[in-house]
Amino acid sequence: MNTTAKDIVLTAAGQLFGDRDATAVDRWVSPGYVQHSGLAPDGPEGIRGLVESLPAGFRYDLHRVLADGDLVALHGTYHGFGPDPLVAFDVFRVADGALAEHWDALTPVVPTTVSGRSQTDGPTEVTDLDRTEDNRALVTGFVENVLRGGKVELITDYLSTESYAQHNTGIGDGLDGLGAALAALAQQGVSMVYDTVHRVIADGNFVLTVSEGRFGPTPTAFYDLFRVDGGKIVEHWDVTPEIPATLPHGNGLF
Repeated sequence: MNTTAKDIVLTAAGQLFGDRDATAVDRWVSPGYVQHSGLAPDGPEGIRGLVESLPAGFRYDLHRVLADGDLVALHGTYHGFGPDPLVAFDVFRVADGALAEHWDALTPVVPTTVSGRSQTDGPTEVTDLDRTEDNRALVTGFVENVLRGGKVELITDYLSTESYAQHNTGIGDGLDGLGAALAALAQQGVSMVYDTVHRVIADGNFVLTVSEGRFGPTPTAFYDLFRVDGGKIVEHWDVTPEIPATLPHGNGLF
């Protein structure tokens, strides 16, 4: 049986965060495990301590999975880390059959959004595997040229003019919704700056980009998930937390 990186991550995450089984660290976490999350110290013992601290009512709801080589991204909701559920992207690197590295971004679930959609609903099935590289190139171009490069005039080269479903809490559907949100930010004198694109994870019709920048004066991590259909971006989810000033390890957030 060929055990894939996706199989390893789903099995490990199920035992660690579904069963809250700290002994799964011994089975699935590399001795050299590198942690980038702000929730746990470095190494296997950091994740062991996190699992051991989970409350009895803790649960994790998985919404989407993307697998790209040795990287696997999970889009899900945590219940029990704090008073409010948290929407999260978790990215794991797998090496030698074990979890070797982890990055994440989390944000509270909000009751209402401008579009009326939730932060996690919408299609979940990975399709169009033969178009993975085309879709990676399309999304990378959008992030580099429009979000990072500020070439707003190119936006229709990447985004569908017919259907664009938005899950960002403050932006409405369609190009009109995006334009209104950007105009409102400009009127408030708030800029959204993408400085560095650290990672692009593509799996069929889904592409996740991990970027670093600023929202106004605040250092921000931008985790943007896009769904592509027919050569255009048709849907967007995101988690954009503030980059913490300190972390429980020396590995950085990215």
